[in-house]
Amino acid sequence: MIHAKLDQELQLLHQRVCPALGDPKRILILYALEDGPLCVTEITALLQLPQPTVSRHLAVLRGRGLVTSERKGAAVYYHLVDRRLLRAVDLLREVLQAQVAADVRMAESLA
Repeated sequence: MIHAKLDQELQLLHQRVCPALGDPKRILILYALEDGPLCVTEITALLQLPQPTVSRHLAVLRGRGLVTSERKGAAVYYHLVDRRLLRAVDLLREVLQAQVAADVRMAESLA
């Protein structure tokens, strides 16, 4: 039987964090912020995405509490709330890489 606290934490994870990671562009934005705060213009140039797209994704990330914003003059700078999020995404990428490698080995063994 699943512990009630674990169930509650998983529900919150599904509600708060998972939707924010549901678009690869948002994950790219998180990685872009890994080295420090950036404004929308800098993120747009770095990821070669349209400004409205970046702004929309930043709003989702901010709404889910994964990034915060700070106004400096006319510009708004965004930064990660918690760098551990990128470690979690890196672990998921490692799992995916292992799965893909296993799929390749399986396909090669059948060839």
